[in-house]
Amino acid sequence: MSNIDLALWSFPVLLVLIFMRTPIALAMLAVGFIGNYLVIGNTAMTLNQMKTLTYGTFSNYSFSIIPLFLLMGQFATLSGMSAALFRAAESFLGHRKGGVAMSAIGACAGFGAICGSSLATAATMGQVALPELKRYGYPGSLSTGALAAGGTLGILIPPSVILVIYAILAEQNIEKLFVAALIPGILAALGYVLAISIWVRVSPNSAAVKDRVPWAQRMVALASVWPVLTIFMLVVGGIYLGIFTPTEAAAVGAAGTGIAAVASGQMSWAKLRLAILATASATAMIYLIILGAGFYNNFLALTQLPQTASAWVGAQGFSPWLVLTAVLIMYLVFGCIMDSLSMVLLTVPIIFPIMVVLDFGMSANDFGLWFGILVLIVVEVGLITPPVGMNLFIINSMDKDTPIGQTYKGALPFVLTDMVRVVILAAFPSITLWLVWVMDSWVG
Repeated sequence: MSNIDLALWSFPVLLVLIFMRTPIALAMLAVGFIGNYLVIGNTAMTLNQMKTLTYGTFSNYSFSIIPLFLLMGQFATLSGMSAALFRAAESFLGHRKGGVAMSAIGACAGFGAICGSSLATAATMGQVALPELKRYGYPGSLSTGALAAGGTLGILIPPSVILVIYAILAEQNIEKLFVAALIPGILAALGYVLAISIWVRVSPNSAAVKDRVPWAQRMVALASVWPVLTIFMLVVGGIYLGIFTPTEAAAVGAAGTGIAAVASGQMSWAKLRLAILATASATAMIYLIILGAGFYNNFLALTQLPQTASAWVGAQGFSPWLVLTAVLIMYLVFGCIMDSLSMVLLTVPIIFPIMVVLDFGMSANDFGLWFGILVLIVVEVGLITPPVGMNLFIINSMDKDTPIGQTYKGALPFVLTDMVRVVILAAFPSITLWLVWVMDSWVG
């Protein structure tokens, strides 16, 4: 069996292990280790590779940003920022048709700007918004679907842990990726609000509306979210303006949210310990997945599969847009059976070398940014599609009165808006890249 055949057979083996409920990190680690042994043919060299690959992976300075952003999200959850964001959004939108659900989307966008995790955004905002949505008679399908979709904003609106990982894998500039993600993130939130607006007009009796809040109370509610705005400006603004590196900005953000949590009076030694342990646990899980993906991708590199596939696609003369469409559809399918982080770690080292050689009429750097945002959007759709839509399960577990089938149904309008957004951003790359070009012109 040739090395290429060995690499091709590794995919079904990996999928079988995943379907057998083997943790994906261990599945990739096992397939990668055995594959490396079969290619190298030497036990001592394979074992030595475990040491060198592990050190080489985790000595990457950029990976230190992950626990800092996770800690920032933990502090944001403990400090009550989620409730303040929801109250502020509700004071401006609550009196409109579907306004409470729209407020939840707005609060998710704001919380995602200081959290960077989809699951944490969904879980935190679900605790805050679900009782209010029930109070005003929103159907369980709309309530859970909207919150599950709103949670996906946590990985698109910067800062984002998955964006950082993509940048490392594809050797892209983290600062520019954060800039490129901003407009697509805003479009995502607006698309979800539009979906809610259409829903409540098609079904006009599906929910009540709140009384209009006086402007004085709106200003008070808006003033309560100043910590969120301050931290966002410090972190994202500091990165955009070149004041901080992404890692330094993550440290500043973690310190800022920690201070905000203490100032809110909701931080105690017990909660601090809980936040640190939760951060350590999540970091360990992510790092183990990174290590497993590293072993598996190293095996694929030894077999020359990425280079062979890239050369083959280039020789066939396929339309670049046809290849892009096929890749995005593949991500949609994979999103139904894999979590977003594992999917990015597993596929980007294989797919990116194939895509970067195709001619999309832009520079390699611009393509890397644009393609990364498209991938992230399609990956986030996987969080709200069955059967492995993690956000759907998290939100549904908080609403015992809503069957999981109704949650699936409620997520469909938001999935459709995501599909429309993918088509628009694919057809008009300048929407994604415009802010990057503006920033480059300022620097230049």
